[in-house]
Amino acid sequence: MPTREGAPDGAVRMAMPEGEALPGVRDGESQASWAGGSDGLSVRYGHPGEPPLVSIACREGVLTVTRHAAAPVGAQALFALVGSEGIMRLPVDATSVPGQRGYIWQGTISADDSRTKVLAGSYNGTLPGAGMIKVSAGAPVRDLIGRCRRSAPASAPEPVAPAQVAE
Repeated sequence: MPTREGAPDGAVRMAMPEGEALPGVRDGESQASWAGGSDGLSVRYGHPGEPPLVSIACREGVLTVTRHAAAPVGAQALFALVGSEGIMRLPVDATSVPGQRGYIWQGTISADDSRTKVLAGSYNGTLPGAGMIKVSAGAPVRDLIGRCRRSAPASAPEPVAPAQVAE
């Protein structure tokens, strides 16, 4: 067999077994989707039975958005989300999550912020070093955002100046 020009000495061409997918290549039947957490305060986006690609949790009216991709220690970035419901650049930090090795990207946003509508629709998210992710819309994430807005602590009443108090 003739050697291809530029090929390493002694290189051998190997055939891939038929019907076997390459590592990291999906069979095309599995589709990522949103699923609600058992606590009712979180949702995750990903393929069934695999770690999530994106997750969102609510705590006292604040949404924590996590992009489950490796982040360098101490890194900060903007998670750019461009979708059917608008554009948002969410500041994220490399965050250590208990029970998980390494760091992943995480940021927070008030559930009352009008930009959260981007999270409820389909969007493309881009993060330095983590590439682009395509996320589809889903009822679980829309429901979580609505519940989170309602769970925000009531704002404190505006202070009243002494001159405004009726005697």
